[in-house]
Amino acid sequence: MPVPVAVKVLSLVEAVGSQRRLAELLGVDPAQVTRWQRGESPSPLNARGVDVLELVLSELSRLYDPGTARRWLVGLNPHLGDRRPVDVIHAGRAEDLLAALRIEAAGTPA
Repeated sequence: MPVPVAVKVLSLVEAVGSQRRLAELLGVDPAQVTRWQRGESPSPLNARGVDVLELVLSELSRLYDPGTARRWLVGLNPHLGDRRPVDVIHAGRAEDLLAALRIEAAGTPA
């Protein structure tokens, strides 16, 4: 059964440290995060961003401690053509992120 967006958002806020930080990572206003936590449905594009970020953080948690995972999201990544993972999330390119994470997990240099 799918997990409600409000539950995902609460989990993501905890994982990234704050509602404001989550809003920055998703490229939305912090008020939107508050509304989602209260049960309002995000737009399809924002819902996809929530889903992608949840998946990426889940994968990163297997590789890194929480602080390193958060830094990975905003740092330039050679496996993404020196793009920041958060920018790839905004572009809706989940498959690129998953490929980069597979490379990271394999320990393959860029």
